[in-house]
Amino acid sequence: MTLQGRLMITIFAIVAAIMLVISLVTGVVLSNVLNGQADARANEALTNLKNEFGIGMLDGTAKDQLQSAQAAPGTLLVIVSPFTGTTGAIVGSDYERYVLNDAQIERIIDAAQSNPSSPLTSVVLSGLGGFRVGEIAPRGSGDTIGVFGLSTAGESATLRQMLWAIGFATIGGMLLLGIATSGVIRSGLRPLRGVAQTAQRVSRQRLDQGDVSIAERVPSHLADPGTEVGQVGSALNTLLDHVEDSLSARQRNEETMRSFVADASHELRTPLASIRGYSELSLRDATLSETSRQSLQRIEAQSQRMTGLVEDLLLLARLDEGKELVYEMVDMNQIVVDAVADQAIAGMEHDWGADVGEEPVLVAGDRSRLTQVVTNLLANARTHTPEGTSVTVGLRAAGEGSATRAVLTVTDTGPGIEPELQEKLFTRFMRADTSRARKTGGSGLGLSIAKAIVEAHHGTISVHSRPGETTFTVELPAKPRETSEA
Repeated sequence: MTLQGRLMITIFAIVAAIMLVISLVTGVVLSNVLNGQADARANEALTNLKNEFGIGMLDGTAKDQLQSAQAAPGTLLVIVSPFTGTTGAIVGSDYERYVLNDAQIERIIDAAQSNPSSPLTSVVLSGLGGFRVGEIAPRGSGDTIGVFGLSTAGESATLRQMLWAIGFATIGGMLLLGIATSGVIRSGLRPLRGVAQTAQRVSRQRLDQGDVSIAERVPSHLADPGTEVGQVGSALNTLLDHVEDSLSARQRNEETMRSFVADASHELRTPLASIRGYSELSLRDATLSETSRQSLQRIEAQSQRMTGLVEDLLLLARLDEGKELVYEMVDMNQIVVDAVADQAIAGMEHDWGADVGEEPVLVAGDRSRLTQVVTNLLANARTHTPEGTSVTVGLRAAGEGSATRAVLTVTDTGPGIEPELQEKLFTRFMRADTSRARKTGGSGLGLSIAKAIVEAHHGTISVHSRPGETTFTVELPAKPRETSEA
């Protein structure tokens, strides 16, 4: 959840709790006040009735007594007399006197007698509402019992109206609070959003390679150290300055290293060629002993191996600098067929296969370098898999229009590559000796060269391996098929 959402919920919860407490306290206080007023009216009427009702209650019904007393609407009376029996009546809002039924009368009497310590008690009658009732005993009545009550409908209506008013005021206040709080929080967090947007733009930049320049900075008005958000913006600007300086230093070091490798590789080519030349010349001497001849042969073999290593390093350095590529329209089908045919002769102990279509798959690139990619992948499969392994090269065109890709796959049925090695397989001088049977020594640059060539052609190379199946996948931008057919 966003900071704005958390702040909104927190403020709403606190204000809602306060309003709820205020509403409850107001309701309780108002209820007590209204009940007090109802008790005052009831006590006053009860005192008056005690003086008015005399011995005549012995032979009169409750309805007659209310008629004679001209009681106000909402007044009820219950009389239990040995002469007239149990009767009850109530004065309606139209000043008519209505007789109560037996259940209502019984409930009124029980309520009046349930709390002897209080002169008045509350009772709710079905269809009539609430009443405050109290017991009266007329003068000289003997066994006659009288229960008098007044309706609390007015007080209840007042309480309901007040609670509804509080409820509507609370809802309106919460809506107004929400609008105001949202505006204030949104305005307060706008600088923080500006800082976040700057950080997001920087996060979308490629910082892992090449000459990187971070031009994004938090605007000066959002980087004022006098505010909390400004402190964050200022710290982010300082961090970006340090990162840019570090990336520039890294780029300078990489350029220096590439230049050193390229220069060293170029300079080593001449002495290595001389070593090979003198070795070959010395081997022509018929007077050499067998020991000397073997030593010169070893010197020649190692000089050839070192020459290959130097050539690979020089190629990588030039690819890093964007050199060494001569672009033309290349038919990948022909490259795959020729490479598989060459490997079938060089590695007759393996089972080689090619799965290519009849339509040419055209790629804009350097023919010799693309051939080197395919050759390196096939040589890698041949070198690091046991005899009898099947190696299949697949080629197809995927996508349409400008998104057309040439997808090259090299799949073998060898023992596979350890999962932890797959992520580092294209690193320079990386070998997978622990996962594949190694026949001959290698420099560990073959796959890194393949990756550099593929990336120089704006493509990708990946590997997926499990026991019994390893697949290298190369994707390169290709010429749309409909264009090639035209």
